[in-house]
Amino acid sequence: MKKKTACCLFLLFILSFAAQAENREPKLWGVAIGVRSAEIPYATEIATVNDVIPLMYYDNEEYFFMRGLTGGFRFFRDEKNELSAIGRYRFFDIPADYQNEIQGNAVDVGLQYKYRFTSRFDTDFELMNDRHGRTHANITGNYRWSGGSWELFPSARLRWKSSSFNDYYYGLGMETPGSGFDIKFGIDARYHVASNFYLIGRAALTALERDVTDTSVIRRDVQSELYLGIAFFNEKRKTRGPVLKSKPYVRLAHGWATPSNLGEIIKFQGEPDPYNNQMTSVFYGLPLSDTLLGLPLSIYITPGVVYHHSSEVQGNFPEYVLGLKAYYTWKLPVRLRFGAAEGLSYVTEITYIEGTELDKKGYRPSNLLNYLDFSVDVNLGDIFNAPSMKDLWLGYSIHHRSGIFQTSSAFGRIKGGSNYNSLYLQYHW
Repeated sequence: MKKKTACCLFLLFILSFAAQAENREPKLWGVAIGVRSAEIPYATEIATVNDVIPLMYYDNEEYFFMRGLTGGFRFFRDEKNELSAIGRYRFFDIPADYQNEIQGNAVDVGLQYKYRFTSRFDTDFELMNDRHGRTHANITGNYRWSGGSWELFPSARLRWKSSSFNDYYYGLGMETPGSGFDIKFGIDARYHVASNFYLIGRAALTALERDVTDTSVIRRDVQSELYLGIAFFNEKRKTRGPVLKSKPYVRLAHGWATPSNLGEIIKFQGEPDPYNNQMTSVFYGLPLSDTLLGLPLSIYITPGVVYHHSSEVQGNFPEYVLGLKAYYTWKLPVRLRFGAAEGLSYVTEITYIEGTELDKKGYRPSNLLNYLDFSVDVNLGDIFNAPSMKDLWLGYSIHHRSGIFQTSSAFGRIKGGSNYNSLYLQYHW
């Protein structure tokens, strides 16, 4: 039942992209990667923990939005008010050596009401729960300032935490600090280097309440965190984004698992999976831009649903993917196109091909992993000299999940993952 519900919600999520009225560049799109360093608030010998964190951004001021660690659906929006269902990734900062075993990071879900006082200042009111129903509520004031190449986004958040939330995350099940309030001050910064290229950063301080800091498991009154990275965003415009030449698409693919790593596949040294595990996927592509860094690259945001078929070593189950993909078209007599995507992949169950590899390495698998897709396709209209097929492409792709070489707690601090070779048809309209 949970799988069917999740699949329906994700299909609704894909349809929200398809409902976009015009094929224009959205107000915001981007992809970033950087390093987050945070102080560990618990009584451990290690003082800080570092993570490599990829981030995605998309907002067309319609239904779906994604801003780094927060994403959601808007139910209502006018000039002053906005109501959304949101999900937000929350870090559980413990020493890196324990993160694979514990995997305490989580996605909290809830409702957000936003009130805009001015175009620069707004306030968010949120009621959130973790997956076990532990509640917390936030009131956050947000300000925006821009000048020259700089954009700054200072914020202040007051958070109420229920006793179950505090006892679990700050008492660690050993002590009971009870419900309470903490306060967080942060500032996000964005520096425009050139074209689509930006430098980004974030600094924040969280002051914990006395009932929490008086416990034996907490050693800091104030926890600091810092994030520094690089990003590619759409260029700033004072008017609406241009009408795009790139067209939306649907891609239908079928893939076969391989125990080989990405390097072996690229060198044509891949081996077949002895159990012949297979998957079938459907991806929707919404165009974001016709260029990147001045180059003729078509940029898409591409959500997808993957169905992993049952075999003698695994059952059937879904996988959900969200990525940003770039395409370069080589205009030979027959058009040839190369693509690469970066994003997130979540499986409801661990695939056999992934689980066995990680078990050999001694890792606990993670349902959420980094997603990569590399593809090459050819235009069928050019091959058959058929104008009616000018928007139909036949291609090959590598469907890849991995943990970014054990550098990120977001992906369970694992090294390894899974690969599938796939063939696909992709139609644009």
